Amino acid sequence: MVQLSHLVTSLPPFHFANAKQRIADKQAQGVDVVNLSVGDPDLPAPPQVVERLCTAMRDGENHRYPEYRGMRALHEAIAGWFERRFGVALTPEQEIMPLIGSKEGLVYSAACVLNAGDIALTPDPYYPVYISSVTSVNAQPYMLPMREESGYLPDLEGIPTEVLAKARLLWLNYPNNPTAACADRAFFEKAVDFARRYNLVIVHDMAYAEVHYEGFRPLSLLEIPGAKDVAVELHSLSKTYNMAGFRIGMLVGNRELVNAVALLKSNIDSGIFRPVQYAAIEALNLPESWIQERNAIYQHRRDLMLEGCRALGMRVQPSKAGLYIWAGVPEGYTSRQFADYLFDKMGIFLTPGTNFGPAGEGYVRISLTTPESRIQIALDRMKRAFVS
Repeated sequence: MVQLSHLVTSLPPFHFANAKQRIADKQAQGVDVVNLSVGDPDLPAPPQVVERLCTAMRDGENHRYPEYRGMRALHEAIAGWFERRFGVALTPEQEIMPLIGSKEGLVYSAACVLNAGDIALTPDPYYPVYISSVTSVNAQPYMLPMREESGYLPDLEGIPTEVLAKARLLWLNYPNNPTAACADRAFFEKAVDFARRYNLVIVHDMAYAEVHYEGFRPLSLLEIPGAKDVAVELHSLSKTYNMAGFRIGMLVGNRELVNAVALLKSNIDSGIFRPVQYAAIEALNLPESWIQERNAIYQHRRDLMLEGCRALGMRVQPSKAGLYIWAGVPEGYTSRQFADYLFDKMGIFLTPGTNFGPAGEGYVRISLTTPESRIQIALDRMKRAFVS
């Protein structure tokens, strides 16, 4: 019998991998499942991006091992996009590291910063990878509950001094998954100052930066003066350009940590397939109008979902960015009871808030990566279930 490591045996099943199996099992029973759980864009990647990918695929030179740190042209495209979007200058190959999606950047960043026994300050609710990234190196998360009444911003000044003495990493994530909350400049300024005072590294997960509504545009943490001294930021083309299956993202910011991640990554994999890099370059140079047109589709879905949830008596706030609605469950249900009821009785699959930590109790996360016609079907089923 194979003796597995403590690391593997201590890992919980990843929710979104398990979710696909549950849905498949239900569909095998003949149930028409409306999946409102995973933030997997249903819209296609831009046609220009697909064409660039196909063209690069036909060049045999691109079938060889790719560069460990990505092509210089990709670095320059990332730097150009970042300066146009946020007004922040990045140095190619020093402050930029292309990734196979931003998820691996979370794991590598934690491994480059944390030692056994260190503490990572982790807002709750949280994306589950923050926890597994920390525990995989035998460090410990310290949870910072985020509440609706405080705008889902963690109380940094309330952290005990004995915790801060062992803390080395602060996770931030705005626009937030799962709550869809956004942080303002004042909070980011406080966070950078806080990191300086307590010798922390901030890893800001900004995968949802380019899904935004009604003229709102999320800030980059790196727009704050001095942020590069203490912080890195993760971006992804998955949500930005509907390229989730392409697996490409980026880590940018503090050059010491960027270079550490590059060193670790080069010992683990062989870089990003060149045709995908060429496709990313094409995407990063698309006009802003493409983003605006795509976001208009998500906004229609958001408005439909908000109206439907309110009609059911669920507490919701309009999200300014991101792919989710964070909705309070009806009275008399826990988060999981409500989600299980909808799945078992109505064929609607969404995510209980407690999948993102204890502070998620009382909420469910509803994804907008489903066509309006399917959203309407889900709302009609929910109305039949809860409105007499």
